[in-house]
Amino acid sequence: MKVLYFDCSSGISGNMTLGALSELIDDPDYLVNELKKLNVDGYHLHISKEKKNGITGTYVDVHLEHEHHHDHEHVHHHHHHHEHRNLFDVNKIIDESEIDEKAKDLAKRIFLRVAKAESKVHNETLENVHFHEVGAIDSIVDIIGTAILLCKINPDVIYSSVVNDGYGFIECAHGMISVPVPATSEIFAASNAITRQIDVDTELVTPTGAAIITEIASEFTTMPAMNVQKVGWGTGTKDLVIPNVLKVSLGEIKKKTKL
Repeated sequence: MKVLYFDCSSGISGNMTLGALSELIDDPDYLVNELKKLNVDGYHLHISKEKKNGITGTYVDVHLEHEHHHDHEHVHHHHHHHEHRNLFDVNKIIDESEIDEKAKDLAKRIFLRVAKAESKVHNETLENVHFHEVGAIDSIVDIIGTAILLCKINPDVIYSSVVNDGYGFIECAHGMISVPVPATSEIFAASNAITRQIDVDTELVTPTGAAIITEIASEFTTMPAMNVQKVGWGTGTKDLVIPNVLKVSLGEIKKKTKL
C-alpha cells in the first residue's frame, strides 16, 4: 500500500505543501506545465531551495504580477491581491481547465472546505463568500497545484501527524486577529482533525493548509510502521525557533494478510 505521511509539527500552508510534494516526484517541470492548463495568468512560480534552521527544503513562491491581461472586469476595481472571486468563479476556473478529472474533483473539495468556513465566520451564504484568500491567485495555485501533485503521486492512503498551530495575534485584512485564525478553527471544527497549539508566537496553519490536510488525511496519528522510500521537505515563509518545514514521507505499508 502506497502511503503519504504528513508531519505537520510546524503547521501546514499551501506553499509548504507544494514544496514538499514537488520533491516527491521526479519531474521538476511537472507542476509548472500542469498549471499552464489552468487559464489563469498574472502569476509565475519561483521555486527555490531554502534553508530553515539548517534543513534544506523547497520553497514555492506564487509571485503575482501586476498586469492582468484577461481579468479586465477585476483589474479596474481591485488591487491584484484582492481579486474577489467566489466559489462559483473558482469552480468555473477548475472545470474549464484541462487538468486531470481526479485533480479537479479534489481541488473543488478543498475549496469547499475553505468556503464553508469563511461563510460561517463572516455569516454569509456560500454564494456570497468572496474570499480574499481563496479568490486570490496564490490560493488557486496552491490548492490546484496540491491536487495535481497528489494525483500524480497517487497514494492509497494519506495520514497526518497532530497538526500544530502557534498562538498570539496576526495582522489580516480586518485588523489584528488571534491565532488560530477563525477560518482555520472552523475548518478543523468541521473535520476529524486532531490539532493543538504549541509555544510559537505566530500563525503556523493557514486556512488553505487546514483545508488541504483535513480533506486528504484519513487519520491524525504518529507515523505508522512503514518503509519510507522518499522524503519531501517544503519550507514556509517564517524563521522560527523550530524549523518552518513540512515533511512528507512517501512509503509502503505491507498489507496484512488475513489469517
